[in-house]
Amino acid sequence: MLNNLVLVDLKHKMDKTIESFRLEITKVRTGKATTALLDGIKVDYYGNLTPLMQVANVSVLDPHTLSITPWDKSLVHAIEKAILIADLGLNPRSDGTNLKIPIPPLNEERRKELVKLVKKFGEDAKIAIRNVRRESNDKLKRSEKAKEITEDELELIEKEVQKVTDKHIENIDAMIVQKDKEIMTV
Repeated sequence: MLNNLVLVDLKHKMDKTIESFRLEITKVRTGKATTALLDGIKVDYYGNLTPLMQVANVSVLDPHTLSITPWDKSLVHAIEKAILIADLGLNPRSDGTNLKIPIPPLNEERRKELVKLVKKFGEDAKIAIRNVRRESNDKLKRSEKAKEITEDELELIEKEVQKVTDKHIENIDAMIVQKDKEIMTV
């Protein structure tokens, strides 16, 4: 019973780590327009910081241009300001009612920097996965010392924990390779 709880908790925490990593790398620019670039932007909407997606329609016009259409036309300046403050290297252009954001192409040096950044995020995610594994193994060893499980059960569960850990680390590696390909494709 305990071993199932430990494995369920382990998988849940590792899945959360992978999801967090996936969200982190979607924000890394690949030179192509994607609405995910603007996910973290908050706009001053009548004194409240509100996510951009809740005050405007954000869409991709073409591979190198994003379009923002605010639902309240008076927000155009506030949205423009929020994008500039976010320091994403994007310069929105306003026509008074809409914003267009050209996505500049990445040069070779910047692409290599972004690949390094993705690998760093991946390494951080792997460390988090290993920390979850360590916590689970520590919990299992305490259970074995308290005579809640046998030594043989401990060994079997630890092997299962390692299999789950390896699978999640492989997923992270695959995501890194995929993102590297996206970044380096001109």
